[in-house]
Amino acid sequence: MSSEKLRVMMLGGLNEIGKNIAVIEYGEDIIVIDCGLAFPDEDMLGIDLVIPDISYLEKNADRVRAILLTHGHEDHIGALPYILKMINPPVYGTRLTLGILESKLEEHRIADTAKLITVEAGSIVKAGVFTCEFIHVNHSIADACAIAVRTPVGTVLHTGDFKLDVSPIDGGMMDLTRLGEYGREGVLLLMCESTNVERGGFTPSERKVASSLEHIFLKNVDKRVIIATFSSNVHRVQQIVNASVKFGRKVAITGRSMVNIVDVAVKLGYMKVPDNVFIDISEINKYPYDMVTIITTGSQGEPMSALYRMAFADHSQVELTGNDIVVLSSTAIPGNELLVGRIINELYRRGINVYHDDHEVHVSGHACREELKLMHNLVKPKYFMPIHGEYRHLMQHKELAEFMGMAPSDIFVMNIGEVLELDGESCKRAGNVPSGKILIDGLGVGDVGNIVLRDRRHLSQDGLIVVVATIDITEMTLVSGPDVISRGFVYVREAEELMDEIRNISYEVLANALDNGITEWTQLKNGVKDALTKYLFQKTKRKPMILPVIMNI
Repeated sequence: MSSEKLRVMMLGGLNEIGKNIAVIEYGEDIIVIDCGLAFPDEDMLGIDLVIPDISYLEKNADRVRAILLTHGHEDHIGALPYILKMINPPVYGTRLTLGILESKLEEHRIADTAKLITVEAGSIVKAGVFTCEFIHVNHSIADACAIAVRTPVGTVLHTGDFKLDVSPIDGGMMDLTRLGEYGREGVLLLMCESTNVERGGFTPSERKVASSLEHIFLKNVDKRVIIATFSSNVHRVQQIVNASVKFGRKVAITGRSMVNIVDVAVKLGYMKVPDNVFIDISEINKYPYDMVTIITTGSQGEPMSALYRMAFADHSQVELTGNDIVVLSSTAIPGNELLVGRIINELYRRGINVYHDDHEVHVSGHACREELKLMHNLVKPKYFMPIHGEYRHLMQHKELAEFMGMAPSDIFVMNIGEVLELDGESCKRAGNVPSGKILIDGLGVGDVGNIVLRDRRHLSQDGLIVVVATIDITEMTLVSGPDVISRGFVYVREAEELMDEIRNISYEVLANALDNGITEWTQLKNGVKDALTKYLFQKTKRKPMILPVIMNI
């Protein structure tokens, strides 16, 4: 037995939904499994995306042997266009996964420098001391895999996202046999997803959606059908196309991510579409309403999405009328419920019928409790780390593992950046590595931090007051001003008395400071800020951001 220890850590995907990234380290070798993004919380004002902090991997870039991808969802590959600019090891994934990733890398103009290596279920990749096998699983995207990593101290099995679908669209059921073989050999550590641990039973098959869609088409033969779903759910899009063909409809795609992924899926053969079924979104008005299906992004209520723009009459090519129905073939990601509700309300306000949760137009891609039990029973791990979920999911998965017979001391509910150290005979927590969130705002990566977000929240809640004054330090006199500019605090025309008092207080503070020989800029600004903060809170019980601008001539 080597004296080296196996170190396993998550740099994202714990106590949160999304931003999934796992790191496995032994000696001089490191491999990474997945590298995803998360969408911003409501208090992250102006932020577009959130990616994991990989400063630990940057520091050890020469030791990172490979990035292995379980599947092509944003929360598993979405950070790579940013991360591959910092580190650039080989990236292994299945054909669809890398097809989706490549289109993202082309947008970021780094496709030529990335080292993308295509594998398939059953492929074995050698990366330093690690031997990694891709194992086919079912999920809400094609080509999903679990990854078994053989290490010098034992096997680590990372499930990725999965469910047990005995009648999958692509005909390939999860490889229970291979998982069972690993279980018989012995698995040192199981890292298993926890997203649906709160749901009992089994996740329904994706085929169940097909009958619901056909029922909706049959009931609305005289309507145009607009269906919003996750762009990466190629199987769902295929079923929508199949139903449209059955009812003699043309299909138009809108939304950039939907167009990109459907193009990739058709090109790689993951979608089968008869000739002349797809039409450009600009051609929809050439056909009667009852001959058109529109597949769109926006199932999560994203304000810039195609469905959002349709609902609020801002889409350049689709104008919704009473002759349309809208199907939300998805479920709201935690935190997006209000955004989805806003779109549904607006659609009903416009007289448009909406089919959503209660019409069986969506099934999850994640394992429910009975499927998680099956995974534990097949793998029979020595140690267990629940991953991919908020804290309540991780704790409930811990309880499920205990129910399956594991000792509580062999189950580790970890935090982001916390290291789990194994030597084959023991397993323990062993400190932390740098971790956290990197915020993406436009083209800026990491240039918005907690202080900037705090200022944005402050501005959004209480507004801004700018006080502008000019002084002559030589003469120790106030030359002009102070002038007051207010944004988001009060409507100036209806608060002239308040504005006059703000000017008077600012004038008195500056005049007194100059009379006392104070010319240091920080003291002058802080004096104005402190006096106005005290006055405005007494007067309005609000604390606007106060920005004094003092100039010298």
